[in-house]
Amino acid sequence: MSLKTFVKINRITNLTDARYCAGMYANVIGFSLEADSPHFVSPSHFGEITGWISGIEFAAEFKDASPEEIMATLEQYQGITWVESEQLDSLLDLQVERLNLIYKLQFENLGNLDDLAEKVKNHSFSFHLTSKEDTLTPAHFDVIHSLSSIGKVILGFGISAENVAQLSANPYISGLALDSGDEIKPGLRDFDLLADILEALEIED
Repeated sequence: MSLKTFVKINRITNLTDARYCAGMYANVIGFSLEADSPHFVSPSHFGEITGWISGIEFAAEFKDASPEEIMATLEQYQGITWVESEQLDSLLDLQVERLNLIYKLQFENLGNLDDLAEKVKNHSFSFHLTSKEDTLTPAHFDVIHSLSSIGKVILGFGISAENVAQLSANPYISGLALDSGDEIKPGLRDFDLLADILEALEIED
């Protein structure tokens, strides 16, 4: 079994979510690695989670960290192959070929896309596009179209079980980013929304 498009699950904090997402053939699961994040995962907890799963890649998620802080942090976490940050300059300064880079940016804060294209022209980037809104509009799709000419667009909002198949077929959307949640108690998790979306993306063998 596989999914119709690339899927990243954001801010994993527990083994229940990680095992479920791996079992559903998500491509990447992300972990917040800044200590002041409400979803922070320590190196020991990261090891406990990732030691029990296979067949999926791991992303480090940052908001404000500098390139030096990112690299120092990655030394404490084994197996990271993706780095996502809300700071483009930090990603541009990493220059580590083994890492896949994701720039997380908000639709409402987008500047001139020509300027963005100039900054990243010598790099391979994916763009995790978010929004304050939760309903996709023609204006969003116009930006997705333009952004896709600069790098791969990973859509992170406006996704539902009803529209996910259509979104996965959009040639300008390279993947989807979905939020995990918090456990109700250890081992117990309400998967309804996430499950509905992932099940709608399944390709049966």
